Amino acid sequence: MDPAHYFNAQPAVPDVRRPLAVVLEGRELALETSAGIFSPDGVDKGTAVLLEEAPDPAPEGALLDIGCGWGPITLTMALRSPGATVHAVDVNERSLSLTAANARRIGLTNVRAALPEAIPADIRFATIWSNPPIRIGKQALHELLLLWLPRLAVGGEAWLVVQKNLGADSLQRWLADELGGAYDVARAATSKGFRVLCVTRVAE
Repeated sequence: MDPAHYFNAQPAVPDVRRPLAVVLEGRELALETSAGIFSPDGVDKGTAVLLEEAPDPAPEGALLDIGCGWGPITLTMALRSPGATVHAVDVNERSLSLTAANARRIGLTNVRAALPEAIPADIRFATIWSNPPIRIGKQALHELLLLWLPRLAVGGEAWLVVQKNLGADSLQRWLADELGGAYDVARAATSKGFRVLCVTRVAE
């Protein structure tokens, strides 16, 4: 699929909802999906690596999924941390609709799906997980990460999965240089051609 579809607020392809059966957190879930979003047919390889490698998110407070798609990261965070509020953001309004609908389908009440500008500016996140949209281009990706990573609470962690051959190592170096001494940027894991990066906020 043309990746431009899922970077648009309103995808050009029709929104035809269809069933999606997936396993998250050991549970067989009956969800829904549609065209015009990222990885509409299931959990993509990068997201699967992130869900396998990342430790449990913070048990309470505000959590964030950057680029939610139909919701695999958001739903996993919400299942693992029922006492937290999981904010799912995406520029694609169809993705937000699907994530919210899928949360309702499995009885999750701690998910908030919204456009980036609708997230209150004073919220600080205890945990951020993301399979960031590398293919939007380096400048746009950098702007996206610098929008959200500075909103980590002190002691909070961001876990990012990036394909090795799409610049994971250079992104790690850039994050370390750009974020400075208030953050620790480390490679936490390598699996199936992907790097998992952990960004920890250590100071204000």
